[in-house]
Amino acid sequence: MPNESARILILGGTVEARLLAGRLESDARFSPVTSLAGVTAKPSKIAGEVRTGGFGGAEGLADYLREDDIALMVDATHPFAAQISANAAKASTRTEVPCLWLERAPWEHQAGDDWKLVVDIEEAARVIPAGARALVTIGRQEVGPFFARENIHVVARMIEPPNEAVPVQAEVLRARPPFTLEQEKTLMQERNISVLVTKNSGGDATYAKVEAARELGLPVVMIARPGKPPLDTASSVDEMLSLIERTLG
Repeated sequence: MPNESARILILGGTVEARLLAGRLESDARFSPVTSLAGVTAKPSKIAGEVRTGGFGGAEGLADYLREDDIALMVDATHPFAAQISANAAKASTRTEVPCLWLERAPWEHQAGDDWKLVVDIEEAARVIPAGARALVTIGRQEVGPFFARENIHVVARMIEPPNEAVPVQAEVLRARPPFTLEQEKTLMQERNISVLVTKNSGGDATYAKVEAARELGLPVVMIARPGKPPLDTASSVDEMLSLIERTLG
């Protein structure tokens, strides 16, 4: 490990990214820089240096790694942030700056779950039966295919408002996780929800909706994670800290 603190770029936006930044900031050997895409207006507080906004693709990210003397990069973005992960892997190859992947484990099917597994947003929107009342919890950027379904009622929950107009057969609930099991069950019952739509994000912060659907006997349209580049991977902050130490020597 070098004597001066190693600058570590964290591609963030997740709970794990924030926890990792806090752990690295408390260690004199490291100097974390967390990069946020800027899609959330009021992100939670993050320890250490924070930058907001894109890099300009893989080449722009590579330039940043060189110019800011980054020793190592951690991709701790959302499991569905496939493009930034691809850019990170390319930038790592071009600069020889190591890139590690911090990704929480996906949710696993449990006894009592009724999951319809789909590969993407478009398929998720297609498989919802006509007349359904769908609780859609995929964020604001990909709700278009659900809003386009005129024969279902959509309750779309998100942190920030959508960029597009909300049709008459839909409503938007703005809320920030985590949510409790009782909160999720109450929401589903009050809105008379008949199907839940979610990405397989993993983690604890939003798992209560899956538990609520299980207890209420509701089907879940579960969107599978996209493929990402093969990188050295950790599923927890503790594992990532050990991996960082081994990688930097």
